[in-house]
Amino acid sequence: MRVAILSDIHANREALDAVLDAVHKLGPDQLVLLGDLVGYGPDPVHVVEKAAGLIAQGALCVLGNHDEAVVLNRTDMTENARFAVQWTRERLAPAHFDFLARLPLSLQSEDRLYVHASAERPAKWLYIRDVDAAERCLSSSDARFIFCGHTHIPAVYYALPGRRPIHFQPLDNVAAPLSALARHLVIVGAVGQPRDGNPAACFAVVDTDRREVTMVRVPYDHEETERKIKAAGLPAWLGMRLKIGR
Repeated sequence: MRVAILSDIHANREALDAVLDAVHKLGPDQLVLLGDLVGYGPDPVHVVEKAAGLIAQGALCVLGNHDEAVVLNRTDMTENARFAVQWTRERLAPAHFDFLARLPLSLQSEDRLYVHASAERPAKWLYIRDVDAAERCLSSSDARFIFCGHTHIPAVYYALPGRRPIHFQPLDNVAAPLSALARHLVIVGAVGQPRDGNPAACFAVVDTDRREVTMVRVPYDHEETERKIKAAGLPAWLGMRLKIGR
């Protein structure tokens, strides 16, 4: 079975459309969206409606912290994020709010757990940036595979029974092995706002038969997204950072 996993789209239409073209060519058996459909970017309506259409076709989708912030009008965020949340709220219709509000915090399919941030208290939106956080995430679930986003930086943690997880930095477009003996925590990177120094959109493809995961990079027209961010009156940094992947 092959599963394509997308996270942190952040209302970036150009990145999402480019990634979905790549996904279509790969023809996976399952598509999963790991939240943060909105926030930061200039096309929340397009992304929310596209996600709703994908779910209607069988895709899975969980809630992200920016999605929740838009629904609940949360303000405990960075200045740029808070500005984007308010801007987004002014552009969504009631049906869009209802769609986001109904997204679950996590979903499990067979031995795979999908969550936006961490299996450790998903509603707290904890970041997995080191082995300690990875260990707490893995200890919070008995799923063999945990897939999450939130940090915008791809990573794989391998955990053998009774041992601390081992961090692995996967290479772009190169399959990383998944051990038959270990449990795994996979952070799939970001579609709409990469932060690993590579501006190309990132998503993961998991092949359960071949026991491997690949971080697929997809170049897209980030200059067009930046132009739309400026035209919308969103903070300029939200467009500039797309150029450098930060």
